[in-house]
Amino acid sequence: MKKALITGVTGQDGSYLTEFLLSKGYEVHGIIRRASTFNTDRIDHVYRDPHESTAFFLHYGDLADGTGLRRILEKVQPDEVYNLAAQSHVRVSFDQPEYTADVVATGPLRLLDALRDYQQTCNCCVRFYQAGSSEMFGSAPPPQNEDTPFHPRSPYAASKLAAHWYAVNYREAYGMFICNGILFNHESPRRGETFVTRKITRAVGRIKAGLQDKLYLGNLDSRRDWGFAGDYVEAMWLMLQQRQPDDYVIATGESHSVREFLEEAFACAGLDWQKHVASDPRYCRPSEVDFLQGDFSKARQALGWSPSTSFRQLVGMMVEHDLELAQRENTLVSNGFHGFSRIG
Repeated sequence: MKKALITGVTGQDGSYLTEFLLSKGYEVHGIIRRASTFNTDRIDHVYRDPHESTAFFLHYGDLADGTGLRRILEKVQPDEVYNLAAQSHVRVSFDQPEYTADVVATGPLRLLDALRDYQQTCNCCVRFYQAGSSEMFGSAPPPQNEDTPFHPRSPYAASKLAAHWYAVNYREAYGMFICNGILFNHESPRRGETFVTRKITRAVGRIKAGLQDKLYLGNLDSRRDWGFAGDYVEAMWLMLQQRQPDDYVIATGESHSVREFLEEAFACAGLDWQKHVASDPRYCRPSEVDFLQGDFSKARQALGWSPSTSFRQLVGMMVEHDLELAQRENTLVSNGFHGFSRIG
């Protein structure tokens, strides 16, 4: 049984990757940060009490704590490590640039160095996946592929780019098996509600249920290459199954504007988005990324990977999930419970 260690296991990608690896017969270990509230809702359905027979284990740790990371590596002794942890909200990175840089850039460096020491001590080879981002391309003209020059336009993107080059450097300097996955935007019903796609579909459900009337957004003209997160975690795994490590763009090859996402999402619920959407400059970035569209030819040829979920299917599944969520919320509100937060 192979062992995998996942940072960011409680996030969208971490939850889908956990499911995928368990289905492949892996023993999966996840790193979670200590919090005063439960933050494991995305993985609760696969978690079992460790006193029972299980193949999924959780460990407290943080990318800001290199010593703790070393202890976890020594305890778990993984065959594969997937670094998915990050402060991943681009707009927030402008408000918290120093924290973003510490977690998104220096955090992977701590983990890479801990892994290097662990491999030297145990005389073993651990395969490492670093989660990159299409935001690293920034203002580079589309379509973007592995040879496109990077031009990051946010503290988040600049930090991801630093982590990307740390990974390349450790691969070249120490012969480590390290792959960078440059993933374009990938969404799902598990996406955080502050990200624009989920913010839209969550609002669609609440508007349909009569719980909300307005949705406030920033730039509607920015274009993104949106895929399904459940498809993309398979690409992460495939990268680590190759004979040689390399870097890969993972995308759909299509691009849609935020406005197009709005139109499709509201249409799924029989609503006219123009009656409910208003502009708020607070949601605009100081420097915008206008057009991202990935060329995943290399991944298709080398990994045999291609996306299986269309843009329309993706939006539909997210809206369907959030329509049901809004109905449950409506039932609770009708019975006097008002614990849900409103989405701007």
